[in-house]
Amino acid sequence: MKMIGKLIYPQYPTSALGLEKNTAAVVQLGRAGRGQFNLRRAATVDLDGSILNPSFDETNIQNPQELISTLRELAANAGLGRQKKWSVTLPEATTRSVVMTLETEPSSSKELEDVLQWKAERAFGASYGDLRISREPLSKDSNGKPRYLAVAARLNVLAEYESVFEALGWRAGLILPRHEGEARWLEMLTRRTQGGDSLLISSHQSGFTAVLVSRAQPVVVRSMICESEDRDDELYRFLLFYRDRVLEKENQGRSLESFLLVGNGFTKDKVREIIKETLNTSAKVLSADEVGLVNLLSSNIPFDDVAAPAGIATLAW
Repeated sequence: MKMIGKLIYPQYPTSALGLEKNTAAVVQLGRAGRGQFNLRRAATVDLDGSILNPSFDETNIQNPQELISTLRELAANAGLGRQKKWSVTLPEATTRSVVMTLETEPSSSKELEDVLQWKAERAFGASYGDLRISREPLSKDSNGKPRYLAVAARLNVLAEYESVFEALGWRAGLILPRHEGEARWLEMLTRRTQGGDSLLISSHQSGFTAVLVSRAQPVVVRSMICESEDRDDELYRFLLFYRDRVLEKENQGRSLESFLLVGNGFTKDKVREIIKETLNTSAKVLSADEVGLVNLLSSNIPFDDVAAPAGIATLAW
């Protein structure tokens, strides 16, 4: 099992597992049309708070046997008990992500690797040898500077999850943080509509992650660790950064047209208010149907519970 970039191996399973501190979800996705998908099979379960403690630096799985038993039963309940190949989204606090911009074009592959390793160590606050890092090249910025999306997790933390999957007999070929699965819906949306920028706000117990997506690629990724009462201020500052460093600097007539909320950290009205105040624009809140997961109401499963694993499962097509 490897944490790998989306572009390395093109064949991914239609089944995915999503993990968070208090919940786990499994899905098997079906194609419902161009850019549209539905849940062929799905199930969710609440996790006891003593099983999983998501963290970038510390032990995550407090009770491996209980997690193994719970996931085995969860897959069986979804009719996926015999499924062996999975994609996986890990809890948000377990991984870290950053968009890295290079000041100049490296003159060789070795120089590129050296620069990316140096930037990764600074961004993730850990030795390169202690990390497993996925890197995906993005389009250049408005000044022609190379950009890369980097996602990292500590090797010892990933080994905990690997041990659980091995005990289940599962082969997890693609492992990404929760927000990458959720942002996938916005990437597909902006590709289909050729519209303006979209914002993902993915809330979790320790704060939230914000991802700005433009032309089917992430522009800015920020994970905010904060108290509940500080979330609004953190979102305000994030949008000011987007306004001052992206919109005004690039001056390409872009605007934030829509946003997707996952989790319970924000209300739709409050996000609209903050967007209006910082960007002087009105943004539309997106539903599951609008981003491409259709007929969800008939499953009685909340979009928040399956947005990440279902999003990563779309990579099967």
